[in-house]
Formats: sequence, structure tokens, C-alpha cells
Amino acid sequence: MEVLWLNLLIVFIFSLLARYFAIPAFNTASMTTISLQKIYVIGSLLSLALVSGLRSNIGDTYFYKHAFEVNDFTWEQVKNQDNIGFWIFQMLLKNFSDDPQILIFTAAIITNILIILVFSKYSRHFELSTFVYITGGLYLVTMNGIRQSLTAAIIFMATRFLISGNFFAYALIVLFASTFHESALILLPIYFLVRYKAWSRATLMLLVIAVVIVIGFDQFSSILFSSLEDTQYGHYKDFQEGGANVIRVAVFGTPLIIAFFGREKLREIFPESDYIVNMALIGLVFMIVSTQNWIFARFNIYFELYQLILVGWIVKLFHDKEQRFVYLGIIVCYFLFYYYESVVTLNIQYRSEYITFLSS
Repeated sequence: MEVLWLNLLIVFIFSLLARYFAIPAFNTASMTTISLQKIYVIGSLLSLALVSGLRSNIGDTYFYKHAFEVNDFTWEQVKNQDNIGFWIFQMLLKNFSDDPQILIFTAAIITNILIILVFSKYSRHFELSTFVYITGGLYLVTMNGIRQSLTAAIIFMATRFLISGNFFAYALIVLFASTFHESALILLPIYFLVRYKAWSRATLMLLVIAVVIVIGFDQFSSILFSSLEDTQYGHYKDFQEGGANVIRVAVFGTPLIIAFFGREKLREIFPESDYIVNMALIGLVFMIVSTQNWIFARFNIYFELYQLILVGWIVKLFHDKEQRFVYLGIIVCYFLFYYYESVVTLNIQYRSEYITFLSS
């Protein structure tokens, strides 16, 4: 864990400096009132990308590396595969090197670049978004589900089209991302749902539906998995890893509760926030349902990124005298959650063949 703790410190310091030395944003394309110092943004990005890209363990890393080693990735092999985009991606990398670390490293760079670019444009407190990106657990998720994380990062870059209402451009990006992971197609119908005002009846009904699904989960799962039986996701009916921790659901839901009570001020200081809030709300729905079966939390990767943008704004929803206390409260609470999840619950051990001075 020493490398991960050091990474957290480096990323937070660079992210904080990026905002501390920021200048007023005169570019109307920016959704915040400041323009971050890019040199410090790059510093935080480098730390995230190097630690992730140079790892040799965590989650499915070993299996991705093994698959890269044993497959030749000829066009004859690739063209009939599901998720052909990811296979072509690996085929291109194999032309440069047979070392599977190139897959881990390249995926980490692309994933983190795309995520950090969106944070830098839409988050008011950039350092809080990057801090919670790590301490909330999503950074570790990107090291586990490499393919889906890469897919989510690609779609995250389409946020500008989600906000501007350009469905054609948004759909093109989603369709491209779906060649890496077909579950991305869920974002196409969701586009129309989140284009409504936040906290409307339509979005609040989602939370009611989530509760109903939890109550009648056996019937719901039977219908769902029967419909998926003949697809590549049919094997999920035998998925038996239990449900998501209710503490994680509470952690995910707290920023949304704050956003609800401060919804009018949030719209005033961040007019485009309705789309961000709605995406985070859908993520909460998946988190609630995932208390019954963890597999549903995998869909949440597409929506949790928006919650991290929201975290970067909630400090501004409080009175000036309270903002420092709230800011410190976010740091402390998420730090404690990170320790609880990574050390106490999961006992994460980071290993790398390249970062050896602190690896364990």
C-alpha cells in the first residue's frame, strides 16, 4: 500500500497547486470560473498513470497480461471476436511489443488522461475530484476492470455533448466505446433520461424503482438473466459474489443528498449541473440494486465519474464560513473510507516490477 499512499499524496498536492495557481477562465467553453495551471495537472496525471500502468497485480491484471501473451492477435483471430475494438487495440500494441506491460501501461495512460481532462474542465475543486477518485475506490477499479474502465473513460469525454444536447456526436462516441465493452450501449437511452431537470419526477422515480427492485430482487433477477441467457452476459446468472457494502452506498449517496438540499444554488453557480446530478443519480440506483448482487455495481463505473465532478462543487453550496469545515470534512471522511476499504476490508497489496523501492 505504500506506493498507493504516496500516489494519493502526490496527486492531491499537484491537484491543489493546479487550482491554487489557477487564473480566471475567459474561455466560455469552460464550465468553471478558473483555468487550472496545466503543469500541475500534468503532474497529478503522471502519478496516476505511472502507478497504474506499472503495476503487476491488483484485480484482473494478471489475466489481462496472460491473455495478451498467449494470443497472436492476427486479423483472422480478431475479426470474429465480441468487443472487437479492444481486440484491435491489443493487436496494435502487439505490433510494438510482446511484453504485456504495454497493454497495462497504455490503457492506464489513456484512461487517466481522459478522466483528468474532464475533471479539469467541469470540477470546481479539481483536487477534491482527484482525491475522491482515489479514496472513493474508482481508481482501484480502473486497475481491475481495464476494458470497462477504458470504455467508461471514452464515454466520459462525451460529457460536453451530453451537456450541449448533441446526441449525434454523443451517440458516435458511445457506439465506438461499445466496441470495447458492449454494456456501454446502455448510455444511449440514458441520454434522453438525463436531459431533464434534476430532481424531477422522472429522476426521482428511478430511486423508487431501485427500492422496488431490491424488495423483489429474486423475481427481477430471474427475468433479467433469462433475457440475457443467450448473450455474452448470460453467465452472470451464476454470479455469486454477494452484494455491495451498504457503507459504499451511503458514501456514494451523501454528495447527492447535499446536492438535493443545495439544488437551487448549484444551478445558479453551475447551470449545467442538472445533467451531472442526473447521471450520478442513476449511478446511485445501480448502487442500491447492487446491494443484492455486486454485478450491478459494474454498471456504476459509467456514472460514478459524474459523482466525482459533483463532489468538486458541493463545498460551494455552503456559506463561506462553513466551506473550510466542509472541505476538511470531505478529506477526512473519504480518507477514512479509503483506509477501511483498501486496508481493513480488501487488504490491497501493490506490486510492480518497475516501482520496487516501496512495493510490497
